[in-house]
Amino acid sequence: MEQLLEGTVISSTGSWYEVETAEGRLNCRIRGRLRLKGIRSTNPVVVGDRVRVEPDNDSSAIVEILPRRNYVIRRASNLSKESHIIAANIDRALLIVTLHSPATPREFVDRFLVTCEAYKIPVTIALGKADTLTGEHHDEAEEFCAIYRDAGYDVVRLSSTTGEGVEHIASMLSGRTTLVAGNSGVGKSTLIGTIAPDVEIRTGEISESHHKGKHTTTFSTMYRIHDGYIIDTPGIKGFGLIDIDDRELCRYFPEMMRLAPDCRFYNCTHTHEPGCAVRSAVEEGMVAWSRYESYLKILDEDDKYRK
Repeated sequence: MEQLLEGTVISSTGSWYEVETAEGRLNCRIRGRLRLKGIRSTNPVVVGDRVRVEPDNDSSAIVEILPRRNYVIRRASNLSKESHIIAANIDRALLIVTLHSPATPREFVDRFLVTCEAYKIPVTIALGKADTLTGEHHDEAEEFCAIYRDAGYDVVRLSSTTGEGVEHIASMLSGRTTLVAGNSGVGKSTLIGTIAPDVEIRTGEISESHHKGKHTTTFSTMYRIHDGYIIDTPGIKGFGLIDIDDRELCRYFPEMMRLAPDCRFYNCTHTHEPGCAVRSAVEEGMVAWSRYESYLKILDEDDKYRK
């Protein structure tokens, strides 16, 4: 048997995995049933995983997944007790959001941020298609940026058309593995193509009938860009959370967590208790109602899945 090689999974088709090793790239299948302890996942091996591979001229095999330092995970579609891991071993996430054509739901933004907070992944939010945010959209854009900057996030306006924000994001990618995420049609692949024109990325157009992006990326793929890596992900429609304890949820809303010590009760759920500093801040406009509403909806969703 040949000596095992270590490498990084850079792409997946669901049955085949491309692994980058010191000896070159190998197309691999999974050996046996690889499962992670405590995680019921629809995809046991994901882009970004460090793995051990048994090389073979005909069909190399992934025989071991090395420990992950983090990952981005969501509830699998129509499978309440199963998870889908988007990518692993990430230094930073770049969430691209658009206010129109298509409009990214605020709840989607908040759910993605909660997951990144839970797994200690720093996030930059890029408000895409900034060149179109004039007139009636200007105030909405200003409000959006203020809400998430006040919460503690890095927010940058981005336009691949005019170049606004592109240099900031390009410098952020240096020396890191960055996950690029967002709904379909927000410009993820276009951004990557702008930063690294030599990388072949398929891009799609917006469906005029529903103003929603058409899916172009089917599986997550990792690209080497300058001295870092970008993970391009499929457009995500929904983001159901999994394995987030209700008692811990407030910790993943940084602006609420800062206020929680001022609540009258140490175990305050910030839903109904008297003397709640978080609810007072929402009423006074110090915490955005949209963020608090997302918090309540996540609590309600968890109740539903426990029944």
